[in-house]
Amino acid sequence: MPAIARRQHRFPFPDLPEWFESFPPRFGWSPLADLYDMKIEDYTQDDRYVIRAEIPGIDPNKDLDVTVEEGVLTIKAERSEREVDKHRREIRYGSLSRSVALPKGAKADDIRAEYTDGMLTVSVGLGEEKTQPQHIEVKHG
Repeated sequence: MPAIARRQHRFPFPDLPEWFESFPPRFGWSPLADLYDMKIEDYTQDDRYVIRAEIPGIDPNKDLDVTVEEGVLTIKAERSEREVDKHRREIRYGSLSRSVALPKGAKADDIRAEYTDGMLTVSVGLGEEKTQPQHIEVKHG
C-alpha cells in the first residue's frame, strides 16, 4: 500500500482554502475548492513588494483592471466564454477579483504591472517605514 504524501506547511495550520479542499467531494463538487477564482502569490524582492496573479485566457487591454485605493491593491478581470458546443466545461468564466492589503511603506505612486503568458505581475515600490515614534507636544490650558 503506497504511503500518503502530505503537504509541508510553514505554519502550524494550513491556509483556509487548503483546509476546505481536504474535505471529500460530495456529488462531484468539492465544497469551496474554488474559494479563490484567481490564484496569487506575493513576496518582497529587493526594494519592491511583488504580487503575481494567475489569470490565463484574458485580453489584458480589455479584460483587466488594476487599482490601488487606501492601501489596498485590487485586481479585476473578466473571462468571456466562447459560444461553442462544449463536451466538457471545467473552465470558469465571468468576473474574477482579488484584493490585497499593501504593506506599510508601499508607495502608491510607484506601481508597475506586466501581463505575460497568463501571469500578471504587479510590483510596488517600498519606502522606509517610520520606526521611531513621533513625539506630540501637549499644550496645557
